[in-house]
Amino acid sequence: MSRSARLSLLLVAVLVLGGVAVGATLHAAGRAARKEHAPAGGPAVASGAVRLDDPRRVFFRTMAWGPHRDEITAVPADRPTGPRTASGVRCLRFHAAAGTGICLQAVRGALRDTYRAVILDHRLRPLHRYDLAGTPTRARVSPSGRTVAWTVFVSGDSYAGTAFSTRTSIVDTRGRHLDANLETYALTVGGRAVHAADINVWGVTFADDTHFYATVATAGKTYLVRGDRTTRTLRALHPNVECPSLSPDGTRLAYKKRVKGADPDAPWRLYVLDLRTLHESATGEHRNVDDQAAWRDDHTLVYSLPGDFGSDLWTVPADGSGAPHRLVTAALAPVFPR
Repeated sequence: MSRSARLSLLLVAVLVLGGVAVGATLHAAGRAARKEHAPAGGPAVASGAVRLDDPRRVFFRTMAWGPHRDEITAVPADRPTGPRTASGVRCLRFHAAAGTGICLQAVRGALRDTYRAVILDHRLRPLHRYDLAGTPTRARVSPSGRTVAWTVFVSGDSYAGTAFSTRTSIVDTRGRHLDANLETYALTVGGRAVHAADINVWGVTFADDTHFYATVATAGKTYLVRGDRTTRTLRALHPNVECPSLSPDGTRLAYKKRVKGADPDAPWRLYVLDLRTLHESATGEHRNVDDQAAWRDDHTLVYSLPGDFGSDLWTVPADGSGAPHRLVTAALAPVFPR
């Protein structure tokens, strides 16, 4: 190798090492800045055994700063602000029912992150894993624990605009039959079959192992649909419904509705739909709710709003009465005992 070639190679090496050093310094500075601006204190969290079949516990993803952030955590059902027991299992999205859990996780890579869905048993041990096609956004388990659904963003990262694409999958946790993309189901709107390239499906909530509700978007509109896994069909029931959540008694759906005159970046308000009459009513929460609400019981909704730690859980009566109040700080994706 000539002297000029050696000098060129040395110069490239110096530049690369210098870039790595600068990047590391900026990364450390960014972490320090985030820590400096993070809220002090926060809920106390300690490691311990967590069982998804414990009826005395509420579960959620803890957002408190510290070594347990993003872990699935248990708290007393009658005292959700009580001491938190962290499981060691980290999830971006989480849900559970009848001792079965679904955890949508990030898999950290040297060049980029990937994502996977993990089916968990009652001790949060992994049973099955599925690679995901995009960024996790929604997850639900059927009341029996036998059927699980999840939604990811294939492109885009928000429902607020129109430039996004989703993919929703449903899997039988016993037979492991996977419907990888609900867009392959036959869709009818107003009794007419719809075949369009812009169909998106998201936000499944289960009635049972075979039947479910979800949101479908096409031609710039969203609809509540009732799905049937046996017939592989989606039938539109009501317009302007996103991220539905079925009440424990199966009679109502909580959902986020786009309202006229709202900020395009914050367009949703929390509503409840009576499935028998299809009459919808607004709740007492007048702020933007970008979440798939949970039912604490047949009368009370729980949902996330931005907070000092990223997310807090708020609650409001489902019948439109009362005012919202904060239930738990630094928490996301709650699961209540049934």
